[in-house]
Amino acid sequence: MSLNDIKIISFDVEGTLVTPDFSYAVWFEAIPKLYGQKHGISCEKARQIVKAEYEKVGDQRLEWYDVGYWFNYFGISSPAPILKGYENKVCYYPEVFDILKVLGQKFKLVVASGSSREFLRHLLKDVETYFTKVFSSISDYQQLKTKDFYLRMCQDLGVSPHQIIHVGDNRQFDFDIPQQLGILAFHLDRNGQTPGTESVNSLKQFQSRLLD
Repeated sequence: MSLNDIKIISFDVEGTLVTPDFSYAVWFEAIPKLYGQKHGISCEKARQIVKAEYEKVGDQRLEWYDVGYWFNYFGISSPAPILKGYENKVCYYPEVFDILKVLGQKFKLVVASGSSREFLRHLLKDVETYFTKVFSSISDYQQLKTKDFYLRMCQDLGVSPHQIIHVGDNRQFDFDIPQQLGILAFHLDRNGQTPGTESVNSLKQFQSRLLD
């Protein structure tokens, strides 16, 4: 790899820059609580019902990631005030700020996320200034993080795939798919389950792979 060819570093968000705490609170606390209140059942019973409905859809469909869809599906209130109310749950991994500061001095940084902009508005609240562009596959292109999504992102940025590095925690969406386009992808595996030259266990290790 020649860093001279690289123009842009692209980051996934959930599980990469931010911990799952905010999302878990919304999906498994807030929504079940509202559903339980509507139907007069316990939070635990509501959580079981809501989780079962999530699983019927699965993470290979857009609806899985669309918080507005689920609020409508369950017939509960608007997501906007709920997301705002849980904003204190947003937590960044310890190395994030230093990594973005250092890499931002050498490359343009962008976000390539499968989260909706409704989520990203809160997830990126303290780091968005580091990024020149934020892409949401579901909100911008109505698709998952497919090859077409990454290709359209490259076109929007005016670069070819080999001029981008992408890092994220989902093996399928952040590694396998972008790699098929010629994007240099790194799988962020914080649990160290898939060792290899394209896997890193932290963003600190990711930075070292690029700069050392």
